[in-house]
Amino acid sequence: MLALLDSVRAQNGEPVRIVVVGNGCHLTGLGPDVETAELQENLGVSGGRNIAPEPDTFARLRKAMTPPDVGIVSFRIADETGFTQRRHVPRLRASDPMLAGEVTTFLGGGHAIRAEVFEQVGAWPTEFFFAHEETDLAWRAIDAGWRVRYEPELLLQHPRTSPARHEVYFRMNARNRVWLAKRHLPALLVPVYLVVWTVLMLVRRPPLAGLKAWLTGFAEGVRTPCGRRKPMRWRTVVRLARLGRPPVI
Repeated sequence: MLALLDSVRAQNGEPVRIVVVGNGCHLTGLGPDVETAELQENLGVSGGRNIAPEPDTFARLRKAMTPPDVGIVSFRIADETGFTQRRHVPRLRASDPMLAGEVTTFLGGGHAIRAEVFEQVGAWPTEFFFAHEETDLAWRAIDAGWRVRYEPELLLQHPRTSPARHEVYFRMNARNRVWLAKRHLPALLVPVYLVVWTVLMLVRRPPLAGLKAWLTGFAEGVRTPCGRRKPMRWRTVVRLARLGRPPVI
């Protein structure tokens, strides 16, 4: 955390406010220039981001968001050696992490979102807690006419980790995948989307404990409410397909 704050302080450009949200934890020793917001409980990544979204003022980001219809910019995430994992490239064809362009989702660990996007399509899906909350917001934004861009020159470095090290990852991944389909896909695509992702999970051969957690999460997603259903328009389905990722995979 201290290294991250040092990096923020060293940025070129106009002065910015530094706000750190303590998601169910106590914050101390961050420096007099840091504002803190401590939450009584861990609201997850979605709930935490809803606390204090701020527009970014860094020069490269302003340039990336110059076109008025670009609502979300996704940064490139690289580990401490500069390597970008495949899962951190927000497109199916992930062989070149330095390829910028329009995409269908973005990285929750490094991004910027116009305030107007939240005003038009709503906040993060707090009920998701963790996993696929970015795609939920991206689909809503794209359906409303916004564009999402991946800009690899905007770099955020993070120590290499694997979310699959926790069983809860598999449960949340499956539950929220079902919720995504129930919330946003036209009825004809819901079963296709869920069958495709079930097959992909089996092909990937997760550890037995992970598979059990995934199946538990899938069942949870089917039987539990997921918020208001608002299927995307078919022209949005076509647009996502033209961008290289139809909403069935």
